[in-house]
Amino acid sequence: LISLTHEFLQKPVETERLALGNRFSNYQVFVASIVFITAVCRVSLLPSTLFVLASIRNFVYSLFSMCGILGLLLADKETHCRQQLFDGLTVLQHRGQDAAGIVTAQTDGITKFYKHKGKGLAKDVFSLETMSKLVGNFGIAHCRYPTAGTSGTSEAQPMYINYPCGLALSHNGNLTNNKELKSWVRRQHRHINTESDSEVLLNVFAECLRQELAKRFSDDFSKPMDPDSIFSAVQRTMTMCKGGYSVVILIHDVGIVGFRDPWGIRPVVFGSRASSTLKDGIDYCIASESTALDTLGFKMERDIKPGECILTMPMDPENPRANLGFVSRQLVGDGQTMAPCLFEYVYFARPDSTMNNVSVYQSRINMGIKLAHKIRRCYPDEEIDVVIPIPDTSRTSALACANTLGLPYFEGFIKNRYIGRTFIMPGQAVRKKSVKLKLNTIKSEFEGKKVLLVDDSIVRGTTSTELVQMAYDAGAKKVFFVSAAPMIQFPNVYGIDLPSQKELIAYNRNESEIANILKCEWVLFQDLNDLEQAVRECNPDIEKFEGCTFTGDYVTNDIDSEYFKQLHQERNDAAKEKKENAP
Repeated sequence: LISLTHEFLQKPVETERLALGNRFSNYQVFVASIVFITAVCRVSLLPSTLFVLASIRNFVYSLFSMCGILGLLLADKETHCRQQLFDGLTVLQHRGQDAAGIVTAQTDGITKFYKHKGKGLAKDVFSLETMSKLVGNFGIAHCRYPTAGTSGTSEAQPMYINYPCGLALSHNGNLTNNKELKSWVRRQHRHINTESDSEVLLNVFAECLRQELAKRFSDDFSKPMDPDSIFSAVQRTMTMCKGGYSVVILIHDVGIVGFRDPWGIRPVVFGSRASSTLKDGIDYCIASESTALDTLGFKMERDIKPGECILTMPMDPENPRANLGFVSRQLVGDGQTMAPCLFEYVYFARPDSTMNNVSVYQSRINMGIKLAHKIRRCYPDEEIDVVIPIPDTSRTSALACANTLGLPYFEGFIKNRYIGRTFIMPGQAVRKKSVKLKLNTIKSEFEGKKVLLVDDSIVRGTTSTELVQMAYDAGAKKVFFVSAAPMIQFPNVYGIDLPSQKELIAYNRNESEIANILKCEWVLFQDLNDLEQAVRECNPDIEKFEGCTFTGDYVTNDIDSEYFKQLHQERNDAAKEKKENAP
């Protein structure tokens, strides 16, 4: 009990060369009060109190979104990139709210890396004091939600290693052959200290780089590192690592490397701008989404191609280079064959982002239009009074759907913005309670009406069931429920921590059976072909998509029944609760 109390009262932040005083929030004081009352009044309440505390802890720490990565190199070595890295993290915060971190360094030969990372939102992890310690003109940043591994502070990124040189890594995605890679790393006499596949990836690259340098320089690592050595190490890393990933790596006294899996499953873009403090200097930025480039004043150059690696290096005005500090190479594949993740467009990405030359906003408009056409095909005589979106992601699709149907569009649910997304929250009971904490109804928009609810997707169905009931409680005469995404029937293995297959509401069920569970009139899902076409209309060059959650087709061709068995053991609610309560 004392240990658990200590965990809440001590902010779990990992930092170097820095000691932080405790900061107590109302929430922390509340938790401490529960523990104190329990200890004083009734020892018999201890088990239930621990359960409540663990549930609250899980609820707060397990906010769901995709990880966000960011890399920044400023041409002027006298400047600091810390504020811009922080600003970029806040823009990418929708991709990860569990933990955040920054690592910086200087390009003038100083050997120190400066890092700070911890659990929570970027605004809570970093303070003026911690930011002042992050000196240097180039660095990387990360905001995380946990996929592979646990949600502890030790798994927060960026991750660091010091051999064969100083390396720090930020990673978005998931390695499907993590078990084999971990065994290979240990055979190289390297140590893995966490359950995170990001640490495995960092060690794989570090060992590939060590072997490449040994081959080129006969173990004389004092010689300057050349781009060829780095590209060769990245190429071997990409050949060994299976799955979906985008990565930025800070390399001491060299620069920042960015690369993307050979299928282009996970997104990553880069941009440039003229330095504001160094004549003819060029700054470079690598980010998960283009919205970070826009906010920081960078011109988006393009997406990093599948299987491509880019290297940004500091510029020396006295010795100008033809490459202006930027080199790129296609290392695996032709860079044209790609299978970007469909769920990015459905849910994860910000609508003002562009990825793979596709406007996320426009793709969601297209989804709404196609969804409206299917509604008219399947229920041509259905009378619908109003279209109401489920905040926030579905708004764009719902508005386009309403316009196409010629129906009024109104907001019927008001969202509490200070609570996390629900389908990743631990424990079904906690999820059900959190839905009503998350949303409330405007009763006048429901009373006596036949309501069409539009959501981006339906995963477990927990939220959807509660929303339907809330609509009826608000006075709706009939409730219809539609999803801008097809049925989610299979696990995702490329960086999206969806539930195990048996916990998905669409697993082995049809639309009628799902409607019975939700207790609505009918349920309708987007056709997969229509979803793909909604995105492809923005970029006809995309021939294939990664949509394993809808089809069970895994593009890396390395997923078998044994993998799913292990995945179920790791992802089901009971397993997560057991892991969370482990010492």
